[in-house]
Amino acid sequence: MFFISRSVIKQARSVGLLQNLTSKSITSSTYRHISSTPIAFESQSETTHFGFKTVNKDDKETLVGQVFRSVAGNYDVMNDFMSGGVHRLWKDHFINSLAPSPTTKLIDVAGGTGDIAFRFLDSVKRNHGGVGQAQVTVLDINPAMLQVGRERALKLGYPVDSPHISFQEANAEHLETIPDASVDAYTIAFGIRNCTHIDKVISEAYRVLKPGGRFMVLEFSSVQNPIIRSVYDLYSFRMIPILGELVANDRASYEYLVESIRKFPPQIEFAKMIQQAGFTVVGQGWEDLTFGIAAIHSGFKL
Repeated sequence: MFFISRSVIKQARSVGLLQNLTSKSITSSTYRHISSTPIAFESQSETTHFGFKTVNKDDKETLVGQVFRSVAGNYDVMNDFMSGGVHRLWKDHFINSLAPSPTTKLIDVAGGTGDIAFRFLDSVKRNHGGVGQAQVTVLDINPAMLQVGRERALKLGYPVDSPHISFQEANAEHLETIPDASVDAYTIAFGIRNCTHIDKVISEAYRVLKPGGRFMVLEFSSVQNPIIRSVYDLYSFRMIPILGELVANDRASYEYLVESIRKFPPQIEFAKMIQQAGFTVVGQGWEDLTFGIAAIHSGFKL
């Protein structure tokens, strides 16, 4: 189920690994909205978690930065380890759910390597016969990740001054270069769990989106089935750090990444945080992928 190879994606389709991919698809029958009056979801303590460790809040950003500087060159390999290769299918479904148009203006936060951004542009090309006026700005706090993305963009034929894709260094908690109500969509994939103040990240997303704009999060989540959870935990805590050490000579970073998944709020709690920021969600507000190993959360600014 979690064997890492190029065949894993084909195997996932053939053996039904994604059998519940759309079992909880969003429908328009039920809308949920909670008042945008702020409520403190996060502790007022001066400490927070860094994986399973307790650290000062002021230190977490630096520590996370060190992790991603270490793994930047092997980021796609890292995600293959974390998901058994299925993250590629999840990202495809994520962008298909967004259904971008030739006029969509997107910011992809914590997206330095461009994985989501390139899928966004490819989707517009494929479904609309060209990129049109679609634009994506990739924002990331880590220069090493952004450099990987810029190099990939050049290899894919996007010049440095492309009107369709740009890369900027930015903090998800303070998007100072993005004006209020200026973008149609905001995506963040496998990044929000690494932020110190998740509530601030969501509030910033609400600020920069236009009325009618959409906030979408793809993140590792909580597996509810106890049998599948036990197998996944065994793989995560035993195998991933070993693979990180063998392939990237960096066991500690991979241990943190596994631990950070377990510290992220479960689906229902994170959905409440999104609603509390003022977003309106459809149905329950999320869609489980592969038994809840990951989930897509979505909210609209109405």
